[in-house]
Order: sequence, then C-alpha cells, then structure tokens
Amino acid sequence: MAKIAIDAGHGGSDPGAVFEGRQEKDDNLRLALAVGEILQQNGVDVFFTRTEDIYQTPFQKATLANESGADFLVSLHRNSSPVPNQYTGVESLVYNKAGEKLEMAENINSQLEEIGFRNIGVKERPGLVILRRSKMPAVLVEAGFINSEEDNRMFDEDFDRIAQGIAQGILDTIQSSGAAGMPEENVYYRVQTGAFRNPENAQRQLEKLVSEGYPAFIIEKDGYYLVQVGAFLNLGNATRMEGTLRSNGYQTYITT
Repeated sequence: MAKIAIDAGHGGSDPGAVFEGRQEKDDNLRLALAVGEILQQNGVDVFFTRTEDIYQTPFQKATLANESGADFLVSLHRNSSPVPNQYTGVESLVYNKAGEKLEMAENINSQLEEIGFRNIGVKERPGLVILRRSKMPAVLVEAGFINSEEDNRMFDEDFDRIAQGIAQGILDTIQSSGAAGMPEENVYYRVQTGAFRNPENAQRQLEKLVSEGYPAFIIEKDGYYLVQVGAFLNLGNATRMEGTLRSNGYQTYITT
C-alpha cells in the first residue's frame, strides 16, 4: 500500500499569506484534510503532518514526513503576490524537475487546470527546506493566489473539486509509477457505475459523480465508455464505496 504524507503549510503562530483577514494556514489545513480523506477512501495510507492549528518549522514538517515512512510528500499552500489581484493560477514546486515528483506535480496541475485554474507550471525550488530535507519525492502545491478574488472564489465554490483534483493527481502518479515498490501485477478494485456507447452520456454521469465528490473517471474499452470510481488495493474499501454509491441510486458492480 502506498503511503502519502500530506502537509498543511504554515500553522499556529505562522499564518502564511494573509488577505483581508483570510489566513493561508486555514485554507491549507482544510484542503489537506479533504485531500487526505479522499486518498484514504481510495485505499491509500495517509499521514498528516498536522490536523490542527499548530506551529511547525519546515524542517519539523519534513522530519515528521520522513519518520512516517511515506512514499511521497505533498505540501499544500496558497500563493500570494505583491499586489492584490495581480496574478491568478496554480503552480507546483519541486526540488528539481526529475522523476516521480515532477510527474506528480504535472498531474496535479493538469487536474486543477481542468477545473478552471490557470496552470502556471512546475518550478524548481531547491532552497525550500521542506523539499530539500524530505527523503521521498516531494511536491509543494500552490492552490491559487490567496490575494486574488477570482482564485478565492474558485477555491470556495469549487473546493470539493479542487480536493478531488489534487487527490486524483496523486492517485494517477501512484498507479503509473508503482509507488512504494508495488509490483505492476497488484490488482486494483474499481466500482463501475455505467457503460455507455454514447460518450456524452458517460460524460454526464462523470460530471454528476464528480460534483458529488466521488473520484470518478472514464475508461474507453471495446467501443464502450466505462464510468468508474476509485482504484482500491483493498477489496473492503471498494466494497464500502460500492455500498455508498448504490445507496445514492447508482447501479454498481466491482471490477478490476
């Protein structure tokens, strides 16, 4: 099972960026908890560097993640600019542009771009302590500018989709890279909610599932567009997800 360390940037006496009373540390924690919950629902072992409003140095955060034995570290932040409403968009920071951390950063950015954020790209920041001191691939995500009214509107109105997008970017990387030494022959259990000849029908169901907070996606196979939810290593987690979807009116079955 892959293990992900999720860090809510700043905290306690360190509010991070502040705009009109809005504190970055609060947005970071709310987003970290939401992303972590989605990952757990998908069978990922999650370690949180903090789950409450406490202060930690970046070195402490990296040390906690290292000691947890996590395979990846994702630190969640909001960006800021010298002048309000000067910039908009999401970007991810990495120690260097190589390996799985770059893939994860690009996957997360792409997911958030689909929601409507401007994709600023992936940038190298070898001087950042949390990226330099972490022993595993690490990504720092700047989820929009906290002093941008447009980005804040999107952060608040599309919060569930943002959390889902970040989680999906992480899941995509885990599945493609064989994280945590997981062999390719590992079986992933998925909950299928529909099989459509018409891609528009599949897209409508996908959008409904995503709007309800489910980690849904479409796979094209043998002329059908299959709408599926999750990618679970643990059959029990897939069974619980199937039960939830079925109780919400979806016709489901578990596939691999």
